[in-house]
Amino acid sequence: MKKTVIIYGSSTGTCEELAGRIGARLGVDDVIGVGDLDDSVIASNDNLILGTSTWGAGEMQDDWYDGVRTLRGADLSGKTVALFGCGDSESYPDTFVGGMGELYQAVVGAGAHVVGAVPVDGYTFDSSDAVVDGHFVGLALDEVNESDKTDARIDAWAAAITPSL
Repeated sequence: MKKTVIIYGSSTGTCEELAGRIGARLGVDDVIGVGDLDDSVIASNDNLILGTSTWGAGEMQDDWYDGVRTLRGADLSGKTVALFGCGDSESYPDTFVGGMGELYQAVVGAGAHVVGAVPVDGYTFDSSDAVVDGHFVGLALDEVNESDKTDARIDAWAAAITPSL
């Protein structure tokens, strides 16, 4: 695996904990909060795994707003990016993991190659800005209502993205 970093934005600790679990599953030790994201982190890694929780009406976790400015200002050509998002599909079925959609738009706009789309089959929600062509743009996780599915979802996603990393 090429040099890889996992970068997360977390307010309650859920996304941070999931980032750690994903790192353990992938064998990635470099797991940092988005507040530590800068141009040197981007330059020194071939692969970026980005995660956010979703707040309000489908927004990214607050710390990501500065992080997205950093991503948009970078040249991500030649970088591989995988995304994961946390949400609550029962309380917010119309904006489930919408924050992940914002990250997706930022990295695609900066030239990244995005891997790890996940079919929406098996998820219960009404709408999401993180869905493109019937797939989530990354791994969607719901620790509030579907925590019993998280490990299997992480395992399947990790197996799918590993060849690209």
